[in-house]
Amino acid sequence: MRSCLTREAQTLIRLSQVQRISSVFFGGGTPSLASPLTIAAVLETVSRCAHLAADAEITLEANPTSAGASRLAGFRASGVNRLSIGIQSLDDVELRLLGRNHTADEALGTLEEAKKLFPGRTSVDLIFGLPGQSVSSWARGLEELLQLCDDHVSLYQLTLERGTSLFKQVQRGSLPVPKQEVVAEMYESAREMLRDVGFRQYEVSNFARNGALSTHNLSYWQGSQYIGIGPGAHGRFVPRAHGESLREARIQTLEPDSWMKEVLAFGHGTRKRTVLSQLEVLEEVLVLGLRTDTGITHQHWQQFATSLSLWDMFGSSEEVKELEDQGLLLLDDRGLRCSWKGLVVLDSLLLTLLNQLQQSWADRTAHRI
Repeated sequence: MRSCLTREAQTLIRLSQVQRISSVFFGGGTPSLASPLTIAAVLETVSRCAHLAADAEITLEANPTSAGASRLAGFRASGVNRLSIGIQSLDDVELRLLGRNHTADEALGTLEEAKKLFPGRTSVDLIFGLPGQSVSSWARGLEELLQLCDDHVSLYQLTLERGTSLFKQVQRGSLPVPKQEVVAEMYESAREMLRDVGFRQYEVSNFARNGALSTHNLSYWQGSQYIGIGPGAHGRFVPRAHGESLREARIQTLEPDSWMKEVLAFGHGTRKRTVLSQLEVLEEVLVLGLRTDTGITHQHWQQFATSLSLWDMFGSSEEVKELEDQGLLLLDDRGLRCSWKGLVVLDSLLLTLLNQLQQSWADRTAHRI
């Protein structure tokens, strides 16, 4: 696995002809089960194939049960400088429901150790909307965590994955999930609690204080190129070594054994490549950029759409004007962004904005013809 990860990293970095890498994120699954030597080997390959910036953010996702103190120290020695801990809940019943094999006490122990090794650079993940959870029980757990956490918190609504026992129990009706309005109230109360203790909601699911924003996640939301390495990884980059100039969406083979065979045979395990049109790239820039509190600046938009400004796209739309009048959206000299109120209902705003983007693009194409 280690040699395949380094081989694929080398192949894809060279294919992208990227010169400088600003962040590396070991995530998706449980990378804290890997040996620190594997993490070190991947980072060594990355810095051999491109310039790995001295201040690069190197994050590792860790599960409490596979992240004892000596192991965390090993990861730090291998080059990791930021940790993201999947705490998920501080209620043992909820953790069992989620199929997690750690307890709340173990999670808090891992958090304590992580804060010593990665002070100011330890993030925690929490899940809300769980079966049997109420607004008050959720708020109690969050309040407890806020006494102990570091400077970054990520909140995710429960997604029921088909095939899991939790999914089956909810389908059968033996586990009732909270109603949508209750889940919305959980999210709203969490935003306010975090704001009250100095956290900035810099993205729909992410909160930071003392400037501890995640560089890596911000690069996704700003539409930067990224290279996905390993089974099931996703990437977005221009394969310049093949003489291409358009960005591709890439997905690596999901099944580890098949992926390894492909890497050994071809140097990489890319299963699917989709060339993205300029409109598709703009749609991604819009959808991802509006997840952040700063939204999309005019200068940022111009990097992707040289001939159509944000004003051209959205300035004359009645529907967009209506969203502004409702206090959900702002289009001004800074750019396009959601208000505090608008961020909660982003999905419904995007329906209007994507429609408008597609319409403006079609009009522009028609004028050219």
